[in-house]
Amino acid sequence: MISEADKFEVEAAIGEAEKGTSGEIVAVIARASGSYNYVPYLWGALAALVVPWPLIYWTWLPEETIYLIQLAVFAALAAALHYEPLRLMFVPRSVMRQRAHRRAMQQFFSQNIYTTPGHTGVLLFVSVAEHYAEIVTDAAIAAKVPETEWKDIVAKLTADIGSGNAAKGLVQAIHRVGEHLAAHFPAPPDKPNLLPNHLVMLNAE
Repeated sequence: MISEADKFEVEAAIGEAEKGTSGEIVAVIARASGSYNYVPYLWGALAALVVPWPLIYWTWLPEETIYLIQLAVFAALAAALHYEPLRLMFVPRSVMRQRAHRRAMQQFFSQNIYTTPGHTGVLLFVSVAEHYAEIVTDAAIAAKVPETEWKDIVAKLTADIGSGNAAKGLVQAIHRVGEHLAAHFPAPPDKPNLLPNHLVMLNAE
């Protein structure tokens, strides 16, 4: 989703956006927020439980044969769902959103965003497999900027990612975040860069 050239462009956007504010912006892209390895076995087991009923009532197959068919269905479906794109299709949307939100919150703390002196840190988080994006802000920013502003930025970002313009969407989102921060938390003359500007890339959890 992001090339090396795109990565440098995003990092440059973070640096540019932070020039006008005392706030700090961290951008994180996760390939996935969960492995969902339980899904093949869950759906395989459910399908295997259903299979015997029509065979028992509508056929004369012996019990041993039905049992072998049941095992074959479980094994086949479990094996097929180990293919990640197919597996993700069987994960409920609500579960994917919960996993992605949980990882966003984990990153807010693991990237030390909460440690800024004025509590003016912002996390821009994208989880690719879940088609999920979120902006997490520290307390001082949450008190100044309405949640609807962040939702508007996220909506535009997800639309850009969906249309194949991930880097452009990230850069624009970073600039809009920077504008909000600059309006409420302008940069002091000797502003230090407290958090790295690099784009954080994560594998599946």
